[in-house]
Amino acid sequence: MPASTGFNVFDNYQNTINGKPSPTAEKRHGINPATGQPNPDVPVSTPQDVDNAVAAAQGAFKTWADVPVSERQKALRDLADVVEPYAQDFAKLLVQEQGKPLQFATWEISTAIQALRDTANLELKDEIIEETDTRKIVVRYTPIGVAVGIVPWNFPFALAINKFAPAVLAGNTIIIKPSPFTPYCGLKVVELAQRVFPPGVIQALSGDDNLGPWLTAHPGIDKISFTGSSATGKKVMESASKTLKRVTLELGGKDAAIVCKDVDVESAAAKLVSLGFINSGQVCVAIKRLYVHEAIYDKFLAAAAAFTKTIQVGEGNEEGVFMGPVQNAMQYEKVKSFFADVTPEQLALTNGGIDTSKPGYFIRPTIIDRPAEDSRIATEEPFGPILPFLTWSDENDVIERANKTRMGLGASVWSNDLDEASRIAAKLQAGMVWVNAHMEHDPRAPFGGHKESGIGTESGIHGLKAYCNLQSLYLQKKASA
Repeated sequence: MPASTGFNVFDNYQNTINGKPSPTAEKRHGINPATGQPNPDVPVSTPQDVDNAVAAAQGAFKTWADVPVSERQKALRDLADVVEPYAQDFAKLLVQEQGKPLQFATWEISTAIQALRDTANLELKDEIIEETDTRKIVVRYTPIGVAVGIVPWNFPFALAINKFAPAVLAGNTIIIKPSPFTPYCGLKVVELAQRVFPPGVIQALSGDDNLGPWLTAHPGIDKISFTGSSATGKKVMESASKTLKRVTLELGGKDAAIVCKDVDVESAAAKLVSLGFINSGQVCVAIKRLYVHEAIYDKFLAAAAAFTKTIQVGEGNEEGVFMGPVQNAMQYEKVKSFFADVTPEQLALTNGGIDTSKPGYFIRPTIIDRPAEDSRIATEEPFGPILPFLTWSDENDVIERANKTRMGLGASVWSNDLDEASRIAAKLQAGMVWVNAHMEHDPRAPFGGHKESGIGTESGIHGLKAYCNLQSLYLQKKASA
């Protein structure tokens, strides 16, 4: 493997079908969200491309499903070794297509490469339910078939890997569909995967808004793994239901953080604000509501506002930048719409709002002081750098308010009284709950939400099982006489 020497290996973006680059007649391109300038051309797939990829995946499944688990594990480790020399190039490409600062792009690439190795350490073993002299009952985990991984634009490299790694380890084949806004890293990591995996095992198709519906409705596909908004997740589920495809849906969040009165105000305020504005607020599991105990609210708000004013916003390669732009024009307009109900006094807290001083889709980090409980910013997910602060005094009341949402992805409690924190945390309706932390993730633990934040989970053994069918095998040890 040659050492990475720049972007010369990233100058041509094509679909990968049956192990080979597959050009298309029509092209499109993404936009660098920090500059508004066009990124390179990428393919626009056709229904025939979809049929060709599905046929190749079906053919490859017949042999890949029989490959020993140890060889599948080795393939993931080998792919990590193949990708790693290009980590810096991928990080720079990620800044260009997604907009996140280089420090966070570098983190995304390195953790995703580690996820390949972590996934390779997993193994689903048969479960022996009963074994007697006459009978044995075994629960087996068998691969589902052809999967599709629909990848969002906020973490395009990491989530592509998080979908195809468990899929192929479980014995499936998979087609990766990157977001039309951020297709570049996904196409390239799948291209590199061809150096390790047989043709048809991991493929990639880029396209416009037609591609997703073609894939979710295709009768030759058996499983959909989708990460994105709750509204789009419902459409994916509706489409998949027509052929009873298996689905994993990792959807939106309106994560509440409950701050108790005994925290260290200065350090907690800085940490919680950072966890709300990281990746410009474009994280499904970022903090999106802060409930601060009224006894410390004024002091906490002042500390949070002061810290927020120090957050540097700019193009991702600039020194010291913590926040880049909103990723695309559509999301930019959505986030801007939340400012309609914001008062000048609220904007003045952090010098927040829309930043027209530079090209690109920039919005300054904004704290909203005590909006109405039924306002859009308090109830909807902006997926941008706008963070509402609310007060509380009664424990049961704040738990009820935190749970009063259609979403249930993550939540956190912040307190030096672990009994209090644990008591509150146990009553929060979310798939992941943290105490004195937020957004921490252990690859051995399931990642997924309650209510309209999704169906099923990803990561660890639970995520691996999501790519499997269960089979109960009953073995009578002697045939009837």
